[in-house]
Formats: sequence, C-alpha cells, structure tokens
Amino acid sequence: MTAAPRMPSTTSRIALVLPVLALAALAGSQQLGAQVLSGHNSNAPVDYSADRIELQDKQDRVILSGNVDVKQAELRLRAARTVVNFTNQGSMQIQRITASGGVVVSRPDETATGDVGVYDFNQRIITMTGNATIKRSNGDTLRGGRLVVDLNSGVSSASAGPGGRVSGTFSVPKQNGK
Repeated sequence: MTAAPRMPSTTSRIALVLPVLALAALAGSQQLGAQVLSGHNSNAPVDYSADRIELQDKQDRVILSGNVDVKQAELRLRAARTVVNFTNQGSMQIQRITASGGVVVSRPDETATGDVGVYDFNQRIITMTGNATIKRSNGDTLRGGRLVVDLNSGVSSASAGPGGRVSGTFSVPKQNGK
C-alpha cells in the first residue's frame, strides 16, 4: 500500500514559492527594454523583503505587501504590493505576477516605472500601465499610458493613455568638431 502524497506545510510552501516569484518578478518586470536582461545572471541569489507576506492556498496566490523589494544581481523591483498567481497541480507554476503601487524596476543604467506592472507567464507578455516610463542613464526617455513587451517576438510597443500621446526624449550623438 502506498501512502498518499504529503502536501508541504504552509511555511515550506512559502519558502518554495518566494524565491520563484522573486526571480519571476525580476525576470518579467525588468524586461521592459530590449537589452534590459542581456547579460543578467538569472542564477544569482534572489533577495526579497516586504512588510507582510501572505500565502492564500485556496486562491493559489501569494501576496507581498508593504515596501516590497526584490533584488537579483543588479536588478531590483520595488512596489507597494505584489500578487503572484500560481497553479498547484503536483508542482507550483507561476501564472501571473501583478505589481502595483509605484512600481519601479531598475538596474544601474535603466529604470522603468508605472502604476501597475503585469507579467503573464503563459503569454510571455509584460505590461506596464499608468504613467509608464522608461529612463536610461544617457537621458533617453519614453513615456506612455501603456508599455507592452512581447518576450516571444522581442517587440516592444508604447501607447498613449486616455486623451494623451506617447512622448519621449532621445540623445543625439555629438559629432567631432561641430
């Protein structure tokens, strides 16, 4: 007679989910520019902190709230709240990560901000909405109501918010002697 499979305790489930969600949050949200993750060490340790972490087993989600801060190597995600939806059929698989409340995703020479950031794992699409902005250290800036990155095709797009327009600034290389 075989014993029924033992479900992990809530504490061990949180310990299993959090490193995965932290990595996913960084891998997903930080990819707003085409070059953002190039050269990123996705095997580096992931550090995370929040004022509160709650596993909602029956809803298949984990909620980090209050000063959420997730770091991996040079990448960092900060938000007021992050909800991680997962399936739990034998093993946990992240489906979607939604960060809200002053979302800031950064690395040394790029920062993306927005009111909400969503990474859909199944579609491999990242969407930043609400005052979405990407700033690079060279002064290049892109602003729109919505920024979308399709990780499958590598195509990024920006669209205006209600009644607005997409805008930005780009640097012009200086020419020698002029």
